Formats: sequence, structure tokens, C-alpha cells
Amino acid sequence: MKQLYYRTLSFFNVIKSKIAFYPTVLAVFGVLFAFFMIYLENLGISKYLMDKAPVLVVNNGDTALTILSALISGLISVIVFSFSMVMLLLSQASSNYSPRLLPGLISNKNHQVILGTNLSTILYNIFILFTIQPNGDKYQIPGFSVLIGIIATVICIYAFIFFIHNISQSIQISNILEKIYIQSKNRLEILLEKETDSDQDFPESDDWHEYYSEKSGYFQNISTTNLTDICINEDTQIYILPVKGMFILKDTAIIKSKKKLDENVVKQILANFNFAREELVEDNYVLGFKQITEIIVKAMSPGINDPGTALNAIDYLTELFALRMKKKNINVIRRDDSPYLKVNTISFEELIYQVMASIRTYCKHDITLTHKLLLMFHYLINHKSYNGEYRDIVFKEVRRLLHDVKEGISNEEDVDKIMRLAAHYKLTQNN
Repeated sequence: MKQLYYRTLSFFNVIKSKIAFYPTVLAVFGVLFAFFMIYLENLGISKYLMDKAPVLVVNNGDTALTILSALISGLISVIVFSFSMVMLLLSQASSNYSPRLLPGLISNKNHQVILGTNLSTILYNIFILFTIQPNGDKYQIPGFSVLIGIIATVICIYAFIFFIHNISQSIQISNILEKIYIQSKNRLEILLEKETDSDQDFPESDDWHEYYSEKSGYFQNISTTNLTDICINEDTQIYILPVKGMFILKDTAIIKSKKKLDENVVKQILANFNFAREELVEDNYVLGFKQITEIIVKAMSPGINDPGTALNAIDYLTELFALRMKKKNINVIRRDDSPYLKVNTISFEELIYQVMASIRTYCKHDITLTHKLLLMFHYLINHKSYNGEYRDIVFKEVRRLLHDVKEGISNEEDVDKIMRLAAHYKLTQNN
């Protein structure tokens, strides 16, 4: 039961990022609400209001038909325009910044809710339209339901105004960077809270039993609670080999177990692995580093040439690296101070190298960006970190950057200035 719960929760986290999730849910709500109003009409709610407050009720069948028809056609035009705006947003973000941003923009809850509100109102008005009898008695006309449809349409109009405002904000690179930073920061803080100070090491796993993936996809998430329960029940320890966010091919090694496991237990373990065809920053903070790096690279490409965006992105990278330096390179899951799971994670050295390898290629010729990177390294070296080796890793990246700068900048005075800045920030003492 617990396994089913976590699998359902994981499935919900994936499906809610789809652009059709909230519109579908709200559309179903609109249909159900229409049937509820039809039920109230059969109980005589419009007749009651006609006697008590006639100004609130439409008492003419032709008028009701005309109103609902106009509302439906107008809302269809609005929803088509809204979808067109979303597609334009995605196209511009993909071409100007990075295609990796698309899943985050698609999963924007505000856009989905607004589209769903329009769709649910359209369906509500359509079903109410079917119940109108043009030549019927005035007490048979669903006047109150028509009034609800008019109010809902007015709400949709204001929602559309908010949609235009929100989508114009979403395409601004400063807001995109801030959103990526906040999601990555929140994920890192969650991981930091789960870390323990226990010094008990996880045993070596070179001679452990390997088991293989039954399908391919991006390794998105795992249920560590269920896997820990399995380890306790089977009296074993498990080492999860792939790094989260990595694309796993079928029949590749995915776990190692200290104890040999039967086929049913292996299937239970693999059932707790969540694979997907897309990546989300909420599940993997490393993707936030990748997205910000790609924004910097794209901004410094000859076609875009936007160093201001690159400078802002480096500021966010600096804060994320500083937070990552507080985290261990090894993630061991314990229960009652006993280690049961070891989750393979990307090391700080590998992370900063992958980020800087791309940035150095496109920014080594720009003295302004080089100065910004030196400021970032200066901050990281003087920042509190979990492991003192992290400072040595940062010094390595400084040496690589200065080496590329000497080759990328032809003006000797600019190179000398960069070297003086590096010396001023005390970044050359380990060189």
C-alpha cells in the first residue's frame, strides 16, 4: 500500500507539469457544475428567484440563447488567442534562451489555471444552452444558470487580462533566471536538511551483486522510504548507481546489493524508480545549473550577444555554487543511524567543471565577464564549505580560466589587467 501511495504521488508530480493537467481538471469541474445547476433548475431555483428577485433572472428563451451563444463564441476566440500566446512564449524562450526552459514554462500553474477557467466556462455554457426551451414558459427557462454563465464569463475576461500581464512577465529573462534559481535553491535546501552528521561510512560495493534497468528514460526520482524498508526487510544495503537526471538505457546496471536478491524483490526495488522523458528543476537541482549555464552560453553567442544577461546569470550561479559547497558529495540514507542506501550524486568538482567548461569557451574573450567570474571564484573561496577540498577545486577552475583568457584575449594590456585582478582577489596563490 505504501509503495502504491509513493508511486501515485510520483505520477501526480509528473503529470501536473503537463500543460493540459489543470485545464482538464477544471473542464471536468465545469461539466459537473453544469449538471449541478441543471439539478437545481429542476428543483425550481429560477422560479424562486423570478418571484423574489426578477432582476437577476433572464426570463426570455431567445435572449438566453443569444447571450449564451455570444459568450461561447467569444470565449472560444479568447482561448485560441491564449494558446497562441503560450506557443509564442515557448518559441521565443527556446530560440532566445534555451530549449531546456520549456518544461518549466509549460508547467506554469497560472497559465494552466487561466486556460482551464476559460475551457470550463465554455463547457458550462454549452451544457446550459442545451437545456433552454425558446418557446417554453418563463419559469422553465434556466435564468439563474444563465446569470452564472455571464458572471463566469466576466471572470474569464479579467483572467485573460491577468494572463496577458503574466505571460509578458514570464518571457523576461530576469524572471526566468529568478524562477530557476529559487527552484534549485529550494531543492538544495531540502537535500541539506536531510543530510546527517553521522560519520559511519557506507561499505565498499565493488563485489556486490548488480541488477539492471528494465526500461530506459531520464532517472527523475526515487522513493527512498520504500527502498529503505526493503533493505531492512531483506537485511541488505543498496547502492544506486546512476546520477539523478541521467538518461538510463535499458539493461544497464542501475543498483548494487550487498545481498543477492530474488526476482520479486528486484522488481519491487525497480518499481520505486521514476523514469521520465523530460527533466524538472524541482526534482533535480543540477538541471538548474545546466539551464543557467545554457542561458549564459546562448547570451554570449554571436547571434544574441547579450553580456548583460550573462552577468546576471553568473550572479545566480554564484549563490547556487555557494549553497552547493555546503553539501556532501555522497548521499547516504540512514534509519536509526544505520546506513541502508547510497545514492550516487554528481560531485562538486564535476559540477563546477561542467559548468565552467561551457562558460569558458564562450566568455574567455570578454574581459567584463572574466572579471565577473573572478569575483565569483573569490566569493566561493572565502565562503564557508562542508569540505576544505572544495576550495582547491575552485582554484583549479581559476587556473583553467586564466589559461583560456591568455589564449582568448589578444590584447596584452587586457590580459595583464585580468592577472592583476586575479592577484588582487588572491586567486593565484595556489597557481
